[in-house]
Amino acid sequence: MKKANTKVSRLTKELLETAEDLRASGILEKAVHEKITMRHKAGARPAQVSFTGKEIKNLREKCRLSQAVFANYLNLTAGYVSQLERGAKRPNGPALVLLDVIRRKGLDAIL
Repeated sequence: MKKANTKVSRLTKELLETAEDLRASGILEKAVHEKITMRHKAGARPAQVSFTGKEIKNLREKCRLSQAVFANYLNLTAGYVSQLERGAKRPNGPALVLLDVIRRKGLDAIL
């Protein structure tokens, strides 16, 4: 089994230093800086996203969609969306990613 390369390259070090300088000068927003550093630091993993049934229902209602239409946008069945909203099941995989995108950027981001 090959060991993961944990050594940070010179280019990565320079990139992180530049990003830090841009952040300190106010040119780079905090969220963008964190995204850059997470991508380039060894072993960094994105935060886990989760949704409760109530959050999913509120998200759907905020978009003013029925369960059937919301399910169609997510490429799911209406029954599965119902189970998610009741908390009988938890979203995972592509459905979880799409729900997170809708929460962060709105429904138009997936249309």
